[in-house]
Amino acid sequence: MNNNWLQIPKRIRELREVLEIPQESLAQALRVPLGDYIAMENGEKDIPISLLYNIAEELGTDFTVLSTGEEPRMNQYTVVRRGEGDRFDRFAGYHFEGLADNFQSRVMKPMLVTLEAEEPDPEQVVHSGQEFNYVLEGEILLRLSSSKIKLNVGDSVYFNSTLPHSQNAIGGKARFLAVITDQG
Repeated sequence: MNNNWLQIPKRIRELREVLEIPQESLAQALRVPLGDYIAMENGEKDIPISLLYNIAEELGTDFTVLSTGEEPRMNQYTVVRRGEGDRFDRFAGYHFEGLADNFQSRVMKPMLVTLEAEEPDPEQVVHSGQEFNYVLEGEILLRLSSSKIKLNVGDSVYFNSTLPHSQNAIGGKARFLAVITDQG
C-alpha cells in the first residue's frame, strides 16, 4: 500500500472513535468478520475500495474525507485535469484515480481505473448500487458472479454491483472509466 492509502485506516479509526462506534458494531453493519475489520483498521489488511465507500456511508461522511482527509468543497461543478485526480495505488496492478472527489453530495463516483498486465486475479467485491464500466484502452475480463465477459476498447457494461465482480487486464495494460452509484 502507498503512504496515502496507509492514512485511510487511521482516519477511519479516529472518526469511529469520535462517533463512539465500537469496532464490533461497524464490522457487523459492514457484514465483515470482526477480525478482518480490525486488521483493515490497523492497516494490516487491504480495504477494498467498495468497502471504503460503505465505511464512509456508515460513518456518515464522504469518501473524500476518508481518502484525502479533506471535505469536498465544490457544489456547482468541479474540474479534474488529466492526471490530477486523487490517486490510490492500493496494490500492485490496480490503480484508481478519483474524477469528482471534490464535489459535495455526489450521487455518482466516477473513477479512472488502470489495470497492469499479468497481475493475479483480484478478489471479487460487492457494494451497494450499480456500476458502469467503459473501456478506454486494452482489453478487460470482467468476472460478474460466475460469468466472464471480455470487453474491448469502446465496449461498456452496466451492472448491479451487489453481484460479486472483478476486472482484469488481458494481454497488457488496460484502462476503463468506472462510475458507481448508490442510487437504485
